[in-house]
Amino acid sequence: MDFYADSSFLVSCYIADANTASARTWLSRTSARLPFTALPALEVRNAFKLGVFRRLFGATDAAAAWANSKEDLRTGRLTKMAVKWPVVLRIAARLSERHTAATGARSLNILHVAIAKTVRAAEFVSFDTRQRALAAVAGLRAVP
Repeated sequence: MDFYADSSFLVSCYIADANTASARTWLSRTSARLPFTALPALEVRNAFKLGVFRRLFGATDAAAAWANSKEDLRTGRLTKMAVKWPVVLRIAARLSERHTAATGARSLNILHVAIAKTVRAAEFVSFDTRQRALAAVAGLRAVP
């Protein structure tokens, strides 16, 4: 896989927010297939439900967003991918030890970057500043 998109990017693809225009611009410039592992699947779906709880949008919008993500899985824009969690956790522990004090990365940030390394992504697509910083020091090109 050339790219790994974290949940911050994926949510902006499906629910209008401050980063949606940037997400759509990036998507329009590439036909990249994005790996969709269990972690972003959980986080994206939870973000849709959390948005309903916070009254940022309605349940109908959340359901439509999830349906759109499932359609992207069906068409191949998102590619369901399993990861070897012991490997991810080993890489995550190493990233934490080496970079958290400098980047302020949180555990989920570290897991996303570790997954990106595991799937051999070259580019890391995220709107999360700390996560992008961690991805960069881990040898990934952070975009958009």
